[in-house]
Amino acid sequence: MTTTALPRPRGLALLLGWRRLLVTLVMATLIGLLFSTFWKTSIAGMFVRVIGVALIAMLAFGVVEQWPRRLPRWLPRWPLQVVAVAVTVPLSVLVIYLASTPAGAPPFWENADRLGGFGAITFAGLLLAPWVALVALVRQREAFAREQALAFELERSELERRALDARMRLLQAQVQPHFLFNTLANVRALVNVGSPRASAVLDSLIDYLRAAVPRLDEPACTLAQEVPLVRAYLELMQMRLPDRLQFTIDVDDAALPLRCPPLTLMTLVENAVRHGIDPAEDGGRIEVVVRLRDGRCCIGVCDSGVGLREAGGPQGTGLAGLRERLQLAFGPHAQLRIAALTPRGVSAEVVFPVPGG
Repeated sequence: MTTTALPRPRGLALLLGWRRLLVTLVMATLIGLLFSTFWKTSIAGMFVRVIGVALIAMLAFGVVEQWPRRLPRWLPRWPLQVVAVAVTVPLSVLVIYLASTPAGAPPFWENADRLGGFGAITFAGLLLAPWVALVALVRQREAFAREQALAFELERSELERRALDARMRLLQAQVQPHFLFNTLANVRALVNVGSPRASAVLDSLIDYLRAAVPRLDEPACTLAQEVPLVRAYLELMQMRLPDRLQFTIDVDDAALPLRCPPLTLMTLVENAVRHGIDPAEDGGRIEVVVRLRDGRCCIGVCDSGVGLREAGGPQGTGLAGLRERLQLAFGPHAQLRIAALTPRGVSAEVVFPVPGG
């Protein structure tokens, strides 16, 4: 991917840019006001001459800026622009004075007042115009540098976004087999013992996977999409463990539209079933609670299973992947907390910010 700065104006759009015209007219007006304090002939004619010279110098600056299109590498363009302005000023003053001399009148150099005006405008132009051109060039370079910096920053941000997106997709690709294999392993035990409910369990599993698998590739989903899948998963596991698993799901309606990484809630529930309830001889209870508090969404999954020590610690592939996906989606504002419960069991909580909260 290549990010480029906005195209710079060329041609007349550059020659007659409104900012250049404004600066040129302001500078010419200030010089004209200064001259008006001692000018002996027509003040209006003097303003016309000063503004005309300023506009011609501006055009010379812009023409050399664009032509020739290519210069030798050893020859920078900016000195040519300054020289063009310096040469244009006396020539344009001379042409204006010659053109403004009435037919049959003596040339301006034979009139002391007109010759003084010619000298004043020429001197002021040679004194000020090259410096104004230099200031304009410096401002152009600063603007170009800012434009390039902005373009590089946009490119860097886009590359970072794409890298985060690629990392998120990689993590989701790891979640898919992990999730599917765990689900199938939970059902396999029921099928192996030849339970008469195996067919119903497999039918439920097929319906559940048909709804769940297409959503695994999505970069984000809503809690409204995930809660029914979690309920279906727990019902499926309850068919496998009819006397050892009870569950409740309590979700704030206001939290349902919130977006989160796919399988955020499912990962917590699956971890509770596999590492908490399944190893416990007498099973246990899973409580799923989703609340909005102080501009944050709190997703809690508690189980009364074997606890952290017997389960071998809280950090598995599922939770590690979930932690990283939360960081990619919400940055440091998201948290995954695991805690032991008394007398036994585990509490897992995910907290992330609510947009606009």
